[in-house]
Amino acid sequence: MRIFLTGATGFIGSAIVPELQKAGHHVIGMTRSDTGARALQAVGVEVHRGVLEEPDSVRAGVEKADAVIHTAFDHDFSNFVENCHKDSRVIAAMGEALRGSNRPLLITSGTGMGNAHLGEPASEDVFNIEHPNPRIASELAGNVLLEAGVNVSVMRLPQVHNTVKQGLVSPLIEISKAKGASAYIGEGHNRFPAAHLLDVALLYRLAIERGEPGARYNAVDEEGVTMREIVEALGRGLRLPVISLEPEMTAEYFGWMGIFAGLDFPASSEKTRRILGWNPTGPGLIADLDAMFNQQ
Repeated sequence: MRIFLTGATGFIGSAIVPELQKAGHHVIGMTRSDTGARALQAVGVEVHRGVLEEPDSVRAGVEKADAVIHTAFDHDFSNFVENCHKDSRVIAAMGEALRGSNRPLLITSGTGMGNAHLGEPASEDVFNIEHPNPRIASELAGNVLLEAGVNVSVMRLPQVHNTVKQGLVSPLIEISKAKGASAYIGEGHNRFPAAHLLDVALLYRLAIERGEPGARYNAVDEEGVTMREIVEALGRGLRLPVISLEPEMTAEYFGWMGIFAGLDFPASSEKTRRILGWNPTGPGLIADLDAMFNQQ
């Protein structure tokens, strides 16, 4: 297939590119910069210039393709709500280009959207439209397209990691350095689901090849790594004290990340594994954190 990939030079997109290529797909990669274009050309990717702020520029890439994987997202968390709405506008524009065809569109969301109740493992069969995370805008936009007959499916991401980045744990590292201590809230029993980058890239390929309308997939290897385990790994690696905070200190210590730091949002991938035959084999989150610090 000719697959249009947004975010092709990003953390996840750059891992999806070789996964698609080795399966024989032709990749059309979106980038906004000359540097990104050169990087994509160097690995045999057809370049499409586009920016999230101009949905029509993204739509033009969709028109060239047999299938679409959408991973691009503006990760400026200081403007998170608006960036989520921006993502919904991009998804709507891509859907317009796909109307009247069965060409699949695989969009990206977070595992939290599958939490019926906080603290219970998120599942693929649940879409909690009352979930407080603004990222819900992406799945709501996808639902509108699905109801209009567009072939949309959803990849829900946990903390995706390797020894370079670890999702929300990466900014937590910087916060710990700035504060001079690595901290969790209360007893630190709240959990974060996780999966290795290469396992996630494989799952994107399996999902787009299946092209099942309305499907939701949880890209989860570890159902829930506790905040305390994460923070203790950071303490070891950064050689910082590990401390427990009272809940009222959350905003002061974590800043914008306070909305996530105390959440307990484990997630299951039982259905995803069964349907797609996905068996993640990469190292766990704590192993990657330890390896990262050992390399420094």
